[in-house]
Amino acid sequence: KMTPDKKRKLRNIAILSFLGLIGGTFAFTAFNQQAINDRLRDNEVEVGGRVHDYYNRDTENKDVFVENYGQTPIMARIRLSEFMEIQERGQENFTPVVEGTSRENTQGWSTYIPSANNLNIRTGEGADRLNQYSNLTFGWIRGGQIAPWYLPTFNHDEEDLRTASARDARDYLEEGATHPGEGTDGDWSEGESHDNSAGTWPGSMVIRETAQNLPQDHEPITLQAWATLEEEKKNGNFWVIDQNTGWAYWANVLNAGQTTSYLLDAAEMTPTADAINGTYYYGIHVDSQLISPEQEFEDENSASGDLSDLLTSIRTDADGNPFPDTDAPVSAFNFSRMESGRIFTMAGEQYRYLEDMGEGNHMIIRSKGFHMMTEVPIHIWYGSLDPEVHAIVQPVGNLGSVNTGVVGNMTWENGVQGWIPNLDSIAAEDLTTVNEEIGTKQAFNLTLGDVTRLSRNGVFSSPEERIASDGRAWMLRTGAGSSGPISLSWRVGANGLLSSASSNPAQHMDSDQRPALIINQGN
Repeated sequence: KMTPDKKRKLRNIAILSFLGLIGGTFAFTAFNQQAINDRLRDNEVEVGGRVHDYYNRDTENKDVFVENYGQTPIMARIRLSEFMEIQERGQENFTPVVEGTSRENTQGWSTYIPSANNLNIRTGEGADRLNQYSNLTFGWIRGGQIAPWYLPTFNHDEEDLRTASARDARDYLEEGATHPGEGTDGDWSEGESHDNSAGTWPGSMVIRETAQNLPQDHEPITLQAWATLEEEKKNGNFWVIDQNTGWAYWANVLNAGQTTSYLLDAAEMTPTADAINGTYYYGIHVDSQLISPEQEFEDENSASGDLSDLLTSIRTDADGNPFPDTDAPVSAFNFSRMESGRIFTMAGEQYRYLEDMGEGNHMIIRSKGFHMMTEVPIHIWYGSLDPEVHAIVQPVGNLGSVNTGVVGNMTWENGVQGWIPNLDSIAAEDLTTVNEEIGTKQAFNLTLGDVTRLSRNGVFSSPEERIASDGRAWMLRTGAGSSGPISLSWRVGANGLLSSASSNPAQHMDSDQRPALIINQGN
């Protein structure tokens, strides 16, 4: 982490201003500094968000991100502005670096306007001088780590516009810190907690346990760079900064219980600032707007071009989940918002989302299979999964095999061989379901009944949709009669059509196991 040896000659005070908060049907037009109405109990709120600012002036660590503590998705944007003034040795007064600005008038501070081609180069008012004295680090990347940890806000009052500002960060309304912590890099970690029963911090007098920020799918980029992304990469967990206005937009909806990745990770002064012969003051002002997707940001009706496209895509295409290839913990996902067929990577394994089964249950399947002979059996694969995944797996009932008889005797809907079989009632009703009474938490191969149902009215809407990501055939657990002494089972072929193969892995090398799970995040 950025930890310079020299300490600043004067505090680099990071000031937070939580302005224009709009949530659900609420539109706040005035500050309410003391409206804390959840002192004795933690009431769930429908729409609620809080900006976090962790700042330590000695190490120059500065973490800025947004938490959604409510029950419904929100959209978020943040804008940074800066001010600096210098008092040369022997002078009586400070002189602002940008003419016409003052420490007291935060609304007149210089908005951070990045170059369209380089996020780290300012182009706004006073950019030439501010670039000399200060460097901001956007996003969060640490080798071997997925995402940082934070302490969720105690303050769940959606009408309270104070931020969760820690250590040397000063909330604009509070004139000081409103959240525990030292403001250093890695200050919070997994398994920690903080007790606010004494009411030291605004909000509920409860114990909060640490949670993890969302992994960033992409480092923060400018709006111009965003416009060049492939369509499927335009919505994800990352920040997009409009190079025209300085507003940074979260390029996804932020689902309930989720917290963005870092917009800002450090604010470092340059050697030129350290060489000033005298004293300087430097501050960052953080302006934010958090809204329900049904609402609009201030001045949004004038948005056009790439900005209009970004906001439209967030509202219409985003589901709040990570990129398909971003490896993320269980807590980063909201399966109730996923569309059937979506690929996602969770705790080191890539899956395909099959369906919402109701009552919080969701069926998922490994994106590709593993070879039945050369790789681990399905129960060993299940045992190797992350404990957080085990915690959300639902018990399924009897996984015994139904046998449909010889494949050659099967008839097919509309005469299309290998597509949708005409099953008898026993095979059609052989479906994998949750059974909390006698079931077992485990992975399983799908049945022919499962595949048939999902082909008629679900994710397998065409043979191509059945194909595994590695293009190999995969076995079902439904029997398909026998060929002489050889027992057969149904399988989904490399072309997505149904056929049969030996049930004995030693007798074929071209079919995989493709395990599925039923999960429920409410477990």
